[in-house]
Amino acid sequence: MNTTQILIAGFGGQGVLFAGKFLAYKGLLSGKQVSWLPSYGPEMRGGTANCSVIISDEPIGSPIVTNPDCLVAMNLPSLKKYEYDVVSGGIIIIDSTLIGEMPVRDDVTVFAVPSTKMANDEGFSTLANMILMGKLIKECDAFDFDGTEDVLKKVVPPKKANLTEINLKALRTGYDY
Repeated sequence: MNTTQILIAGFGGQGVLFAGKFLAYKGLLSGKQVSWLPSYGPEMRGGTANCSVIISDEPIGSPIVTNPDCLVAMNLPSLKKYEYDVVSGGIIIIDSTLIGEMPVRDDVTVFAVPSTKMANDEGFSTLANMILMGKLIKECDAFDFDGTEDVLKKVVPPKKANLTEINLKALRTGYDY
């Protein structure tokens, strides 16, 4: 059985929940079993937010991710909180624009992506989350890039359909980093 547990964490307004929803749809459209469990503080924008996503070949018994295979940390408090929960041999992807220090563990693979800076430089300042999802697609065995545009058409709301191409560009930017 192939199961991948992913935790995306940051603060409200960074697109943590959208990123998790994107991954869940990516798994679903790939024919996998999927669990998506968002969690956020009462503050919403600016408060804490995290999202657990499980992608599996078999039915998923619980949506709770306690020991992720992959952690995407979008701010320092999230890295500090979840770094030691990642399984040995797992992956940690950080937004190095907002996180000024590297994880201290040496039993995980770390990718430091300056996604906030990259998003600002590319002219899509609100899509640092999608840059990180592009990097996750490249580095995590659960996904490939094929079909990504179809997934975006499912998760980008119809009233914002004009943002599909820019989201795809952000994903490609992260994937190619």
